[in-house]
Amino acid sequence: MNDSIVLEKYYTIGYYKLHPNAKEPFVATRGSVCFDLHACFDGVETYQVRQDTHNRETSRPFKNGTLQIHTMERVLVPTGLILDIPEGFSVRLHARSGLAYKEGLVLTNAEGIIDWDYVDPVFVMMTNLTQGPKVINNGDRICQAELTEKIYHKFEEISEPPTQKTERDGGFGSSGV
Repeated sequence: MNDSIVLEKYYTIGYYKLHPNAKEPFVATRGSVCFDLHACFDGVETYQVRQDTHNRETSRPFKNGTLQIHTMERVLVPTGLILDIPEGFSVRLHARSGLAYKEGLVLTNAEGIIDWDYVDPVFVMMTNLTQGPKVINNGDRICQAELTEKIYHKFEEISEPPTQKTERDGGFGSSGV
């Protein structure tokens, strides 16, 4: 049995470090579909916070290389990277399951999307769902990211509503919980 993986086709995602200490994107295992992105607070003095209670944006200084997120706060966590995504692709940001389950830190928008023509710093929008403050340390893995190819499509108005295609009847839980 051959343990090597044959890559028939691959694409390059360029990355630019905004600070020398920013960690490069990292694929954890040979079978990983996604790569990890890390927090990078080096070269950044404050971070943006939005609170549900008042829905106002403020900024806080980083303290000892950490970012603190209080209950139900939303923050933009810097990665210290700018990605150069191939044309016709996007990078999708996904929550890290362990961070979500064990720490209660999730991506605010469930899935972040970085389009190929976005060439600015990458931030990860996170929310603390727990009853107490949580800390992200400089260098922590904060999300998974995945290169996704765009499927080109067009829209066409049709004159009749679509007909039923399978035995499905309804939506929003109609096929079971």
